[in-house]
Amino acid sequence: MLITEIARKARVSPATVSRAINQPQLVAADSLARIRAVMQQHNYVPAPLNRRRGPKAHLPEQRRIGVWFVGAKANNPSLNWFQDQLLQVQSTDPRYRVDLRVMFSSTPDEPPRNLANEHLDGVIIQGMEPSAGCLAKLREIPHVWFMTRRSSSYPGDYVEPNNEENGRMAADYLKERGHKAVAVISTDPDYSAIVRRKDAFTSRATELGLTVHSILGASNPGVSYLEIAAPHGESDQLVSRLLASKPRPTGLYIPADHFCGSFFRALREAGKTAGRDFEAILGNYNPVIYHNLDHSPAAIDVNLQLLVRKVVDHLIWRIENPGLNGRMGITVSPRLIAPNHANGPATP
Repeated sequence: MLITEIARKARVSPATVSRAINQPQLVAADSLARIRAVMQQHNYVPAPLNRRRGPKAHLPEQRRIGVWFVGAKANNPSLNWFQDQLLQVQSTDPRYRVDLRVMFSSTPDEPPRNLANEHLDGVIIQGMEPSAGCLAKLREIPHVWFMTRRSSSYPGDYVEPNNEENGRMAADYLKERGHKAVAVISTDPDYSAIVRRKDAFTSRATELGLTVHSILGASNPGVSYLEIAAPHGESDQLVSRLLASKPRPTGLYIPADHFCGSFFRALREAGKTAGRDFEAILGNYNPVIYHNLDHSPAAIDVNLQLLVRKVVDHLIWRIENPGLNGRMGITVSPRLIAPNHANGPATP
């Protein structure tokens, strides 16, 4: 079977078929799927690599990378998300040739015990911010901070969600849905992602002419947010404060979703119904949490898979450019996941 015939049946150009064979990472997923389906249907097997014409895919050198969870106990199954996301990236793009090592330390003052024995090319840091002394021990290893919780004084490169855009997006959404009084509600008010999202939401909602309430839980200084779980009693207290607010908010922004199940349950026990009495938007989209809720609120997806790609790309760039000084920060924009609205906004 000729490449031109495959191209005609798959509704692409012959050049696209050639790229699908030699450089599949450059072909759009839907086109690649059609090409491969035609090839399979006609039992087409490409010629061996050394006999093919055209450009060949040159796979990069495999890198040995560590992901260091700071402030977490070893072998915590809830922290497998990075490996899971990286596996999804690798399944669609062979350029991500990474030998991943996961490391833990219980406090920010100590490096992981197996750091010296792993012979790593670079390290991705996630969790609590390591102390200055601990970071000094990483001086000779390229490293990039990943996700949130870093302080403004953190000295190194970072890749994180755009938390300010998250908060502004939530305010715009609730305004468009017709809410006049809104609230930002969260436990863990010192968690830096929540601080940034809350401040951006409050500023934007005020700019839009909305009445804004901040209903926040108790501070937890020194707590590792990798392993935090809000007590159910705190959700009851937040709901009581929400219902006592004047004017009562009908639009709710929950910047982090780890406690929203217990919060919505407390609202339900107080006789309040989603869609009738309130409408919420979550600042995270965690499918495990989201699909176990009693309703489907709007959510803001932080684009985790793209974030994983960006942090791996940037760390490899640092590995390959060890002599370049300066601090670089990369942020990734979120996207809105809005449910179908059968009813209008909640009413006070």
